[in-house]
Amino acid sequence: MTRIAIIVGSTRRGRRSEAVAQWVAQHADKRDDAEFAVIDLGDLELPMFSDATPPSLGKRPADPRVRQWAAEVASFDGFVFVTPEYNHSMPGVLKNAIDHLFLPWHHKAAGFVSYGSTGGVRAVEQLRLVLAEVKVATVRSQVALSLFTDFEISDPAEPGEFRPSEAHEPVLNTMFDELIAWTNALAPLRAA
Repeated sequence: MTRIAIIVGSTRRGRRSEAVAQWVAQHADKRDDAEFAVIDLGDLELPMFSDATPPSLGKRPADPRVRQWAAEVASFDGFVFVTPEYNHSMPGVLKNAIDHLFLPWHHKAAGFVSYGSTGGVRAVEQLRLVLAEVKVATVRSQVALSLFTDFEISDPAEPGEFRPSEAHEPVLNTMFDELIAWTNALAPLRAA
């Protein structure tokens, strides 16, 4: 069975990504064509990447937290990245998590659920570039949630209440369809 990780891409206090990831997981649980699991970067406590040798050279990570992260990524066939947009980009913690690894990402597929004042689309633009470098194929369909219409926020320091428009559900399902198709299409490359 195809295994897909839903990666919670923010660790800041007051983050909204937990609620968004749970919404993604609830819709994923209705499917029978893949197994889904939520992976929260906040649980990993990854150090800032500072190794002298780049992961692309194949050196085994020295830090046990990074080795555990590598094993986690290697165990999945594809990913849904749940990311906010911070200053026209992805959160540093998400970029750091990607940068720690190279081979475990290879020949897998990714989809995106983003949020921000403009739906998080600029964060995903940068994520697509970064993931291409570690040989992750990204699907076209993307769920872009607006802070103005999909969240009820009274205090900017608090996550507020997540109330996604029903219009996002067909896009989410299309993204799942594309992600699973691409993940399965890449299976022979992963097997090799």
